[in-house]
Amino acid sequence: MPAHLVKAALALASTAGLTLVTAPAHADQGPVDASVWKQLAPTVSATAKYRYVRLALASGYKPNPCTMDMNDGKGAMGYHYIDPKLYGSLDPVKPAALYEDDGRGGRRLTGVEWIVEAGKNTARPTMFGRKFEGPVTAHHNSTIPTHYSLHAWLYKKNPSGLFYEWNPDVKCPYPGAPG
Repeated sequence: MPAHLVKAALALASTAGLTLVTAPAHADQGPVDASVWKQLAPTVSATAKYRYVRLALASGYKPNPCTMDMNDGKGAMGYHYIDPKLYGSLDPVKPAALYEDDGRGGRRLTGVEWIVEAGKNTARPTMFGRKFEGPVTAHHNSTIPTHYSLHAWLYKKNPSGLFYEWNPDVKCPYPGAPG
């Protein structure tokens, strides 16, 4: 086979492989309308590279402690890797936070979060037909200000729902475990 055809075949095969790897973890989940997945497709494409922590760090995301619900036992969010320059972003391809937690001391991209700082005149934002949660009190030593947030569990199924903030299948080694 000529070299240029081999290169083309390898490029096609690797592109097909990336498509399978970057597919959402739970595209068949309950009441999420297909049009929402279509709206989220650019988010998946833009954030799939952050499966590699080094790329998230190189892009400006900084590690924060593991976040878990200590009151109601609803689960955890995992580790937040946050780019504060993206606070206020309502751009589907520019979430402010990335979650990573593989349950074995390493990191794995599980979802994304948009964060909008909550001022006294800030209206509750909406994306993908969903209202943001909040306002949520500042946390992580105020590295995350009082804010509204929208979570999307794109890479790990959340039994509580695609846009639900807590995931019962995510664990923190202990509350506030360093990122």
